[in-house]
Amino acid sequence: MTTKALTIPDTTLGKKYVMAVSGIVLFGFVIGHMVGNLQVFLGPKAINHYSHFLHTTPSLLWGARAVLLLAVLAHVSSAFALVKRNADARPVGYQVKKNIATSYAARTMQVTGPLVLLYIIYHLAHLTVGVTAGIGYEHMMPLDADGLPNVYHNLVSSFKVPWVVGVYVIAQVMLSFHLYHGAWSMFQSLGLNHRRYNETLRSVASAIGLGTCAGFLAVPIGVFFGLVGS
Repeated sequence: MTTKALTIPDTTLGKKYVMAVSGIVLFGFVIGHMVGNLQVFLGPKAINHYSHFLHTTPSLLWGARAVLLLAVLAHVSSAFALVKRNADARPVGYQVKKNIATSYAARTMQVTGPLVLLYIIYHLAHLTVGVTAGIGYEHMMPLDADGLPNVYHNLVSSFKVPWVVGVYVIAQVMLSFHLYHGAWSMFQSLGLNHRRYNETLRSVASAIGLGTCAGFLAVPIGVFFGLVGS
């Protein structure tokens, strides 16, 4: 009978490292995606040409998608493994539980994670595949004056629908909580933990969550209130 050697990814700390590294990859994509979306404020030509560049550079597009898929799988699988280990460590719940040294974002991490994953699926269906029903535009994008797929038209058309904007507002609030606690946990997992600069690290984590939320919400809110496409 052979015994499997324990590797770093098999340990709880190792899984936290995997979550931290995959989280950095995903956060990098989030920032890049946000910057790309904000080009809608520059007008149709900017964002339509940006989209055209991505879709006519398959090595960049599919390379990024492959890395993102691996990062998502690593992040989600590590999260499920850690949740299971936590549950197995205490199969019987506390009779009385008081949360003293934890935040609301930390306590809701197991909720915001799955909700963000569902939002990603919805977002892909909405603006990548174009199969979301009831938002006022056809499955095939019209072409702009340069003969390019009119991403600007689809963004403006969809974000004039109140319930679609509502979905994005709720999703971005959940994402901001997730990013805040994810960034703070990453600092802890990587050993950046000292009372002299923990408050600074918390401020950085807060800035990551709030800044990302504001950047993503600028587009649907800007369209809905007529700052874009008016």
